[in-house]
Amino acid sequence: MTLNSLLEALLFVSSKPLTAKRLAELSESEETACETALVELEEYYKTAERGLILVNNQGKWQLASNPEAAEMATKLVKAEVASELTRPSLEALTIIAYRGPLVKAELDKIRGVNCALILRNLLLRGLIESKEDKATNEIFYNVTFDFLRFLGLASLTELPDYERLNMEPALRGEREEDTE
Repeated sequence: MTLNSLLEALLFVSSKPLTAKRLAELSESEETACETALVELEEYYKTAERGLILVNNQGKWQLASNPEAAEMATKLVKAEVASELTRPSLEALTIIAYRGPLVKAELDKIRGVNCALILRNLLLRGLIESKEDKATNEIFYNVTFDFLRFLGLASLTELPDYERLNMEPALRGEREEDTE
């Protein structure tokens, strides 16, 4: 796979804009090579008649839908947000509520699958929020005040069995024998 293709894939699955430095770390390549590849991708998306564009905002890169498709994209997002949460989304939301804040890798480990799209949908619905730890460049996910308000809770500690489940090894991505 070419570097351009790899960066395109990383940008596609990321819910947040990424710097060339972060993309270099993820792709295990040189930052200058990533910068060159990003400029090439940017030109490609500008000149090709595509449904996506590559946005560069102060050195942070992100794939976005082409503004010409905005009306249809808006309809789709509204339909997704209005629909009921799927079982996997409810599972992820429960884990984040009881275990959060946590990084995507922790959620993936606990659920045993890649949760990128689930996180994206929960972010779009305003049920979770993400915050970047500047020291580690990790993104932590936690439930929002809207989530609490929707459930009629003043605090996460009001969730059923919160104290016990917050310490549950399975919600920490650990097996029982790992904790001994």
